Amino acid sequence: MGCSPDPATDAEAAPPPAPEAAPTSAEPPVPELPGGGTELFPQRRMVALYGHPGTPAMGVLGEQDLAASIARAKDLAADFQPLVDEPVVPAFEIIATVADTAPGPDGDYSAEMSVEDLRPWVEEAGRAGVYVVLDLQPGRADFRTQAQLYTELLAQPHVGLALDPEWRLTDQQRHGAQVGSVSAAEINATSEWLAGLVRERNLPQKVFLLHQFQVPMISDRAEVVTSHPELATVLHADGFGTPQEKIETWNTLHAAPGPEGLWWGWKNFLDEDSPTFTPRQTYDVRPESPVFVSYQ
Repeated sequence: MGCSPDPATDAEAAPPPAPEAAPTSAEPPVPELPGGGTELFPQRRMVALYGHPGTPAMGVLGEQDLAASIARAKDLAADFQPLVDEPVVPAFEIIATVADTAPGPDGDYSAEMSVEDLRPWVEEAGRAGVYVVLDLQPGRADFRTQAQLYTELLAQPHVGLALDPEWRLTDQQRHGAQVGSVSAAEINATSEWLAGLVRERNLPQKVFLLHQFQVPMISDRAEVVTSHPELATVLHADGFGTPQEKIETWNTLHAAPGPEGLWWGWKNFLDEDSPTFTPRQTYDVRPESPVFVSYQ
């Protein structure tokens, strides 16, 4: 007489159903900035050494080696920290492309520092908690074209970009003969590209710094786009001279037509200012205290 199969025994022998795979589509978290968080201002301020590595005549950044520059930037930021509640982050503003009186092989009157030469300065600074801004003096090149040379470095979370219109020339201009200028359209093309890089690489907000000491240096300044949430656009007043002359430049730049949403920066010159503003004098300027201060 045959036996019928035992349903309980068959159920015990059946393998359990495989668990569903966990979803893997979530993006990794946005990296934090030096000083914490993913948005720049007003959660922090920055104090920067400005210049070109190895070239003391171009600013204080070039007066010492990399390790000493990191230490000097930290000491400088520490001088400002007692004056405010928010963190004061040390920074480098590195002149990555240097205006030149010779056209060079590419004919643009600008000497571009290589990514490989910049890399140690950028990466060691990042490891030390120092923010980096790459400054462009493009000659007859346009800002966006030069910025794209440094995509690999700008894709790092602690690296921003500065445009210096003083050294943006037309095809008929030469360095030293006049002060250059840039259109709002060229600035906007550059900021649009940089904002796109931030989105594509899942990066924190970047400093986008515009140098200016004369109103005509940025034509149609009111048309400059400041609405990219990926960027903190800083108008950096970098005139030098007596305290009265510096304040007059500051006030003139504030009075000129401009877009809403600008942050403001200030430059102190150790040799050309007479005398150089103290940290307290620097933060006391009005109508607003600068969030980005550099030393040349």
